[in-house]
Amino acid sequence: MDSFLVAIDNGSQSTKVLVVDQDGRVHASARVGLRPYDTSRPGRAVHPDDDVWESIATACATALDRFSGDRSRIVGVGLCTIRFCRAYLREDAALAEPLLSWMDERVGRPFDADADGAQDVRWITSSSGYVSHRLTGERTDASGNLQGVWPIDPARWRWSDDPAAYRSTGMPREMLFDLRDPGEELGRVTAAASARTGLPEGIPVFATSNDKAVEALGAGAGDEGAVLLSLGTYIAAMTAGAGPEHGVAFWSNFAARPAAHLAESHGVRRGMWTVSWLRQLLQPEGSADETMYDLEAILDAEAAAVPAGSDGVAAVLDWLAPADEPWRRGALIGFSGAQGRAHLYRAILEAIALTMADNVDAMAAELGRAPQRLVVTGGGARSATLRRILADVFEVPVHRTGLDDAAGLGAAVCAAVGAGVHPDWEAALAAMVHPGDETRPGADAATYRRLRSWHRGVRERVAELSRWAAENGPYPVG
Repeated sequence: MDSFLVAIDNGSQSTKVLVVDQDGRVHASARVGLRPYDTSRPGRAVHPDDDVWESIATACATALDRFSGDRSRIVGVGLCTIRFCRAYLREDAALAEPLLSWMDERVGRPFDADADGAQDVRWITSSSGYVSHRLTGERTDASGNLQGVWPIDPARWRWSDDPAAYRSTGMPREMLFDLRDPGEELGRVTAAASARTGLPEGIPVFATSNDKAVEALGAGAGDEGAVLLSLGTYIAAMTAGAGPEHGVAFWSNFAARPAAHLAESHGVRRGMWTVSWLRQLLQPEGSADETMYDLEAILDAEAAAVPAGSDGVAAVLDWLAPADEPWRRGALIGFSGAQGRAHLYRAILEAIALTMADNVDAMAAELGRAPQRLVVTGGGARSATLRRILADVFEVPVHRTGLDDAAGLGAAVCAAVGAGVHPDWEAALAAMVHPGDETRPGADAATYRRLRSWHRGVRERVAELSRWAAENGPYPVG
């Protein structure tokens, strides 16, 4: 008899929920869009009100309403949420202020106990810790989701034994939740959470890791020859790592299996977000449900007919400047009046591929191994045009996962291991993760080989122009 798992995949732009069986087949799903960030003050980027929890609760309830199977056969929930977020909670674990996005400047700094409102903060946790508490009532969090400014020992996946780590982050141990590894139980769904989400009361909720690592797990990209390209709001490239040590061209990220690590390249801070930005410019009144990406499918088909190089239009994807170079700005250049919306769309896709190819090459050189294949996940993996461009730019086969929501499937794998549906990680991956389409390099590979150095030069010169404009313009950036 089938067992079922509920997988929660909370991303930067939407929450997806899947009901999956032990073989990785999806029996029901739902997607709920997140509201735009509140960026009303410089450096601030928060999820308004209680939007992350509300999107998760609504997506769970919708997916379970669509599930025609036996709910008594649901044996666990895998919880995956956005990484690099921070939640400040009161004594009762209610939000002291809205959840801080990974784009909020404060998540890169220690907790300031003297800041306005800080006196109300009793607990500090991540997005997964906050949602875990809403689901289970327990103060537990996924150790693999604690990247960034946290007093954690990355070698042990546990809070540090060094008192200096707590002083440097401003986070005393007594303000932090207890940690759980991937596949370990966070707690059990409470009656109140069951009423709001439709999840059966009393079923266990299992820890996963950070969203990018869970994507890698659900994509089956665990060997050294594979590079996972996560095509989400933030675009990152990951491959199997040797341990917690960082390099120059990569940093070490927690994987979604206990004690394992991933090497992660430099990324594009607003990658597929830029595609959504273009979509919203063209269709400002678009829907927030599953039809929100219909226009992107139309643009994707139109862009497939545009030649490689977008007739001279180039995009530079610095829509969100890094903290150490705050003057950087995004750009679209090269217009002659002959280009239309399909050129803009394709130029953004080409910028993603060309920028990430340079980042992956730098990581590969440092690791001493070149990628043999590219595995693509995230919303951008739906784009046949982007997959074609990536194959031609990277000049290796591009594999799409059998299930678009690789992070959701990865969360289901963690829950399947935790619930004992499969005896170990290898068995769960073999049963649940299945490959999808392959795209091989084509005739445009030679064109993109020439365009790589051209686009690199465009990025460098736009950065120089952005710095000059910021230093000399009406609103100078320090």
